[in-house]
Amino acid sequence: MRAGSGKIRGPVTNDRPFPGSGSSAFRLRDGELWCEGIPVRELAARHGTPLHVYSATEILTRVRELRAAFGEAARICYAVKANPNLAILRLLAAEGVGFDVVSGGELARDAAAGVATSGVVFAGVAKSAAEIGAALDAGILAFNVESEHELPLLAAAARARGVVARLAVRVNPDLPVDTHRHTRTGGKDDKFGLDFGAAARVVAAVAREAALELVGFHVHLGSQVREPEPYLRAFTAVMAFFDALEPRPALRYYDLGGGFGIDYGDGRGRLDVARLAAALVPAITARGLVPILEPGRYLVADAGLLLTRVLGTKERPSHAFVLVDAAMTELIRPALYQASHGIVPVQDPERRPEGVWDVVGPVCESGDFLGKARALPRLAQGELLAVLATGAYGAAMASSYNSRPRAAEILVSGTTAQLVRRRERVEDLWAEELNP
Repeated sequence: MRAGSGKIRGPVTNDRPFPGSGSSAFRLRDGELWCEGIPVRELAARHGTPLHVYSATEILTRVRELRAAFGEAARICYAVKANPNLAILRLLAAEGVGFDVVSGGELARDAAAGVATSGVVFAGVAKSAAEIGAALDAGILAFNVESEHELPLLAAAARARGVVARLAVRVNPDLPVDTHRHTRTGGKDDKFGLDFGAAARVVAAVAREAALELVGFHVHLGSQVREPEPYLRAFTAVMAFFDALEPRPALRYYDLGGGFGIDYGDGRGRLDVARLAAALVPAITARGLVPILEPGRYLVADAGLLLTRVLGTKERPSHAFVLVDAAMTELIRPALYQASHGIVPVQDPERRPEGVWDVVGPVCESGDFLGKARALPRLAQGELLAVLATGAYGAAMASSYNSRPRAAEILVSGTTAQLVRRRERVEDLWAEELNP
């Protein structure tokens, strides 16, 4: 689909960034929301709602921003779990990005997308023997080892194939970060990584095993980290651990993980990656190491939005509801993490608010909401709303709960919109079920 699609538009006379969006790819043009060169109402008219819309330009802009900050030598490995759509994987691979996977299914997605698996790092707290074997067969860059029991599995699989398995040890430095309890991963009570004592045992065991090669250390503190300081503290702690090892292994990489925070419209701003890189990269390269970073949300969240249509409103003495056709099945983050996403009308978004509304979906759960206590104008039935910054962990965490077909996904580049996931059909929901 191209902008225009059989209709003639006049010149745009008023063009500025869309209010509340973290991406300049979303524009307010003559009073309505556009994604790059296309009005999003045209996408909704053509493909229906709920509808996930992504900007290719914004995704590539973020990649280039990271590369400018961290240098050409740094390896950027996109966290596939954030948004695993094959079209996005291909877009990133064409830009020279590698991938961070946490399951055999994500590795298979890379292969299905036709991208090189030689740039894959494989994390995950509980890798199976089958997943390890598949990753070795794919010739991945390295495993991020998170548990001591992984070593015999890695060694056996490598010996069986006559190869050497490259690995980084994921160290859990027990450093607190200011984020939701469900997205912290670097504390002593979290299931991820190894404390320094266990990490030392793994380093020693790798040195005794010819089928294994230690190539670096890995740290991931959690998601939505907004300041550089936790990354700097982690690097200092891991290097102090490394310096105390005897003998000290030869390393190639320091993997600082991801978790780079974005704004989500809360006014706190996103992580200043240039400031982080200016402080951290010289320290990494002074050690003769190459940085690996694993951004997911940072690349795709602001590049996406969820379009939903108003089904009606309901008002009670103490509460008012906007009922829409999207639900926790399209965006579970508000229910799961108490996350807040901007919700704005697609047309004339700066209308005067006429009340405080909860924006809720059709799913039969009290926890099914997209936003609570939102100042919004009175909305008409059929009106379109945009839920902002949903490019990460929207479609990726979607479900068919209540037998709701999954939404379609659109990738926009300039004046071209490509359907990159068809809307699920109702009959698809039971296609794999059997009648014994």
